[in-house]
Amino acid sequence: MTDTTRAPRVLFVATILAGSFLLFLVQPMVARIALPRLGGAPAVWNSAMLVYQALLLAGYGYAHALGRVSIRRQAIIHLALLAVAMLWLPIGVLAWPLPEQTSPELWVPWLFAASIGPLFVAVSAQAPLMQRWFAAARPGEDPYRLYAASNLGSFAGLIAYPLLVEPLMPVDGQRWLWSAGYVALIVLVALIATRLPRGHSEMAVAADTAPPTARRIAHWIALALVPSGLMLATSTYITTDIVAMPLLWVIPLGLYLLSFTVAFADNRAPADFIVRVAPVTILLFGGIMIGGFQIAPLYGVGLALMLLFMASVALHTAMYRLRPAPERLTGFYLAMSIGGALGGLFAGLLAPALFDWTWEYPLLILAAGALVPQMFLAPVIRTLWSRAGGVPALAAVAATLALLLALRQWASPEYFGEQRTGLAFGVITIVGLASIGARHAYVTVLAVSLALFGGISALRDTLAGDIRTRSYFGVYRIAETPDERTLAHGTTLHGTQLLGTPEREQMPTTYYVPSSGVGRAMTLAPALYGMDSRIGVVGLGTGTLACYAWPGQDWQFFEIDPVVAKLARERFSFLRTCAPDAKIVLGDARLSIAQAAPGALDLLALDAFSSDSVPIHLLTREAFADYARALQPKGLLLVHISNRFLDLTPVVAAAAEAGGWRAIALVDRPAALTDGGSISHWVALSRDPQAIDRLKGLGKGWIGLPHYPGYAGWSDDYASIIPLLHR
Repeated sequence: MTDTTRAPRVLFVATILAGSFLLFLVQPMVARIALPRLGGAPAVWNSAMLVYQALLLAGYGYAHALGRVSIRRQAIIHLALLAVAMLWLPIGVLAWPLPEQTSPELWVPWLFAASIGPLFVAVSAQAPLMQRWFAAARPGEDPYRLYAASNLGSFAGLIAYPLLVEPLMPVDGQRWLWSAGYVALIVLVALIATRLPRGHSEMAVAADTAPPTARRIAHWIALALVPSGLMLATSTYITTDIVAMPLLWVIPLGLYLLSFTVAFADNRAPADFIVRVAPVTILLFGGIMIGGFQIAPLYGVGLALMLLFMASVALHTAMYRLRPAPERLTGFYLAMSIGGALGGLFAGLLAPALFDWTWEYPLLILAAGALVPQMFLAPVIRTLWSRAGGVPALAAVAATLALLLALRQWASPEYFGEQRTGLAFGVITIVGLASIGARHAYVTVLAVSLALFGGISALRDTLAGDIRTRSYFGVYRIAETPDERTLAHGTTLHGTQLLGTPEREQMPTTYYVPSSGVGRAMTLAPALYGMDSRIGVVGLGTGTLACYAWPGQDWQFFEIDPVVAKLARERFSFLRTCAPDAKIVLGDARLSIAQAAPGALDLLALDAFSSDSVPIHLLTREAFADYARALQPKGLLLVHISNRFLDLTPVVAAAAEAGGWRAIALVDRPAALTDGGSISHWVALSRDPQAIDRLKGLGKGWIGLPHYPGYAGWSDDYASIIPLLHR
């Protein structure tokens, strides 16, 4: 075949870019489509992510299996699969109802696999297949370079969804846009197929090279596992322990994808530089991150992201250096996908079930330090290690670090203060930098650093047994002083109970003090709806609102996390002293309220938070329609929209206007912030003007919601947080 007839490089690049773009565009899109129907339970999301990883592995396995036939026959088979998968267009989630007495954790994976399985498998096979065909069509050129383009397309698809697709297009339009992109992908694959060489047998070429050993395959898997797990662990850690900011999870995944682009690029200089400095970054930033970053949270986020990117590039570069001959590249990518799936399984599913804290984060940092390529920083250091001898030098390092650990463990807090902490960090830095290149010594220093600057204190909390607990929603920590007991979810406060006397223990605190919007509404409820009024609360927290209950009232809390329900009943006394008969309905609140009888509630308070923000599916026009149906015609709806990052007022205002609600808002700034009060922002809505007028008569501060021309708010078909971000 001459150069004039073989497929041009740009066609391969365009095809692999398009496939990867579609692959990472479909993941958030399908999750967004499923949100109103399946709810926001973490088990649902974890099941969905597990399906994505399993389907990706299936796609890579399919691409590897095609190596048994000729290139032309591979193209025919793949085009047939792409054509059959078109039966699943337009892409979406099948309208199958959840069978009775079936756990969503078991049902959702099957639903997602049946809804997008053939499409996902066909598209995920694009990256390895295009590289194999490139090697056959353009012999002598390195096909691994295309993998950089593949991950660039993945990064573009990931970023495009929250920044462009979701803000500009409803869900139905997104489905048809993706479907059109899929058809264009088939056209690109067909164009390449017409220019592939005839009679090219992959197995004949593979016979000329030795297969990789089991040890080499295990090494590939390990090098892929650690960055994949570290990406998820970083997302969990920074959104739980540093700053609960919406959309922050996109950045670690984006950097993870970009690390492949750097590691597999033609220009080797950036990757080689990062490989050289990555051990320094892991050593210096690892201890800082585990120790906590109290000075400025956004700087902590920056350090965590830099650590993730440097480690990922270094490990993926090590994988690139160990790549096999082009005819065996599909097996290489299959091992890579196995490692990625195992990393996601560990950090996304096993760790929340096994650990009470984000222990996966330091463990994966340590694993990254053990696997990252190393070389001595200077020839003089290499000379010193060779003259000192490996074992005596390692013993000296271990003795120095043991002394630091002993001082940290048994010295008084006054002795091991800021100055001595800084001195310890200096010793760790000097010894650690001198150990780079001597892997056993370096890993020892890194392990001691992680223990010294955060690991020991975290272990103490774990051994205490009753301070911290974890669910799929995150890590909950209970802190207690002689005056109060608090429940925090990372950086988000979920409730405070004052201690000392029965009166103090039954006082509503934080966002629920009597002067708050919800406090005034709860006080008014008996006068508006009688002593037998029916009260619903979405989001239990510590159960603080229960202390507004009157004898004869019917209270029910809608709570998605069983762990929170257990903590509220066992560690805080609001429920058992103020509303012992209150019912707790476990599950996604919107789904539970949709199943309630019409007019079943007189007052409903919406106080559910995830990552410092109300979940999107609880604030759509359709959700407000569910609340309106569950409330009696003169009922009150209270919506808590306090937020450090988003202004949710336009969303509620648009929903109120669309649903015929009258709405007022109150920003409460309690005078006694030191006695359990917190600044809060509540919106009260009712279809009965008299209910709103009587609520306004309880105190000053209520204002009407402004009108936002041209803003339609959120719906199950359209929602974006980008316009709502605080400047």
